[in-house]
Amino acid sequence: QAQLEESGGNLVQAGGSLKLTCAASGRTISLYSMAWFRQGPGKEREFVAAINFNGKSTLYSDSVKGRFTISRSNTKNSAYLQMNSLKSEDTALYYCAQGKDMFGTARSAETDFASWGQGTQVTVSG
Repeated sequence: QAQLEESGGNLVQAGGSLKLTCAASGRTISLYSMAWFRQGPGKEREFVAAINFNGKSTLYSDSVKGRFTISRSNTKNSAYLQMNSLKSEDTALYYCAQGKDMFGTARSAETDFASWGQGTQVTVSG
């Protein structure tokens, strides 16, 4: 499995935007689905967004649909999460994950993912 490293987390005011990056190393992610999950303070980790292996299909949780956009660059071996119109309830540690199966579809269950990063903190004030 690839090693994943998230970056781009920061403190931002409500209504602002951030773009998270998940950089993979050690193995290509181009044949695998990718996803973002998050864990807010005192909460269970939850699904945010997923993208299939070729970037043609995406899936979002209801709480972020219309505000967040997941994308990927297989040439850069990276995945991204553009977050707009941020709310205080978006405050969380954000993780990226690589799917278990080659040519994977966009999925939302944690058990469908084999490799995880350490997370990047997003804090939304106001």
